[in-house]
Amino acid sequence: MIEKLEMFLAVAQEGHFGRAAASLGIAQPTLSTGIKQLEDQLGVQLIFRGSRFGGLTPEGQRALVWARQIVGDARQLREEMRFTRDGLSGKVRIAAIPTALTWAARLATQFGQKHPNVRFTILSRTSVEILSMLENLDVDAGISYLDNEPTGKVSTERLYDERYLLVCNETSRFAGREGVRWEELDGERLCLMTPDMQNRRIINRHFEEAGLSPEARIESSSTVVLVANVLAGDWVTVLPADIATFLTAGKPLRAIPLLGAREGHAVGLVAPWREPHTPVLRALLAEARRLSEA
Repeated sequence: MIEKLEMFLAVAQEGHFGRAAASLGIAQPTLSTGIKQLEDQLGVQLIFRGSRFGGLTPEGQRALVWARQIVGDARQLREEMRFTRDGLSGKVRIAAIPTALTWAARLATQFGQKHPNVRFTILSRTSVEILSMLENLDVDAGISYLDNEPTGKVSTERLYDERYLLVCNETSRFAGREGVRWEELDGERLCLMTPDMQNRRIINRHFEEAGLSPEARIESSSTVVLVANVLAGDWVTVLPADIATFLTAGKPLRAIPLLGAREGHAVGLVAPWREPHTPVLRALLAEARRLSEA
């Protein structure tokens, strides 16, 4: 039944039989047969379908909650048995907000040095996407904001508090400054993260508190694109300190503290709430704690 529940989860996530089959690496008729067998076993219809996927039935919505729990428990059992046999090993999938990718790399590197049989996949996603991927079992952990928007029932380890830097070209009028106030950016050529990014919503609030309504003429979901624009012309951007320092190193750019903002938001490791966690997740949460303390 676990295999059929995996098929059901894939269809519920993709909303399309063909894409769900492709994500599982199986043929679509195999998927359709598996879903039909699951419905026969449970004695209910899970999915409205005619010529295409029509959504989950009320019974399917309830079954989805159980399917996530059962599949999650089955994966955890496999992890526990593998740990008993091989020690910490396997693959960890982490989704991180774009501004925290340097922390994701740092965490994976330090963890990998201690546990060389663990491999990592690191994805860049929005905070909303990260929570959805955790719920759908698409990733094992995330790095996201802990205190700005609801995270649901999850386990967390705080990594750092954001503080913001203005990134400008060395020819900018701000380049020689020790600090810049938010209100001084009025009228500047701003390039910022896209509005779907929680980082952008936080930055917008800082501007609003300074009495400004900033207009970003360039928006991107990539911090690299933002810094590349600053490097190419008279643009400025606002980024958290760690990613700003990393992206400006060795370039004719300046990263200057922004003054007058209230305390920054906490960013940390987020994992699905389980008791107990898999051995790898337990060790990853402990490593995040050590990294934060260091």
